[in-house]
Amino acid sequence: MIEVEETKIKDVKIIMPRVFSDTRGYFFESYSERDFKEAIGDIKFVQDNESKSIAGVVRGLHFQKPPFSQSKLVRVVRGAVLDVAVDIRKGSPTYGQHVAVELTEDNHRQFFIPRGFAHGFAVLSDEAIFQYKCDNYYAPQSEGAIAWNDPALGIDWRVPTENRILSEKDMHHPLLADLDSPFDINVPLY
Repeated sequence: MIEVEETKIKDVKIIMPRVFSDTRGYFFESYSERDFKEAIGDIKFVQDNESKSIAGVVRGLHFQKPPFSQSKLVRVVRGAVLDVAVDIRKGSPTYGQHVAVELTEDNHRQFFIPRGFAHGFAVLSDEAIFQYKCDNYYAPQSEGAIAWNDPALGIDWRVPTENRILSEKDMHHPLLADLDSPFDINVPLY
């Protein structure tokens, strides 16, 4: 059984699994298709990914364009990250708004990001191991992104400027105002 916390953007959800702890450690179901379907929707995840990053790394804000767009269910196995989803669906009442949530190895929270959203995260701990499930396969020809530091988004990444580490590619994405978003309010979320 999972508990779902609504966010300020409809369909972006924070999931808190039921954790059983005792003197030996803890146990929880990190994913149950039945529980997820009941709480969120009927989503068929087809690919699991994992990344390891050091303190200060900022990745994002990425998305895949249709027909390869992806919904993601993300979580942290080690460390802590600030995870961010930005609504890039044209015509959405929350277009350009974001939800940010801290995911840690201790809080076991998971974050569901539907299609039509750009996604990124910043590492808040010495290192982080980040896992995510996707409902569509990665397609490099379909990559899209917006600038992680777009002032119009107002994201506080919680990493001091002098400590930020980005890939060369992530330093050169367009601002949201310059993006011709491939998504609109009617995009299927999964």
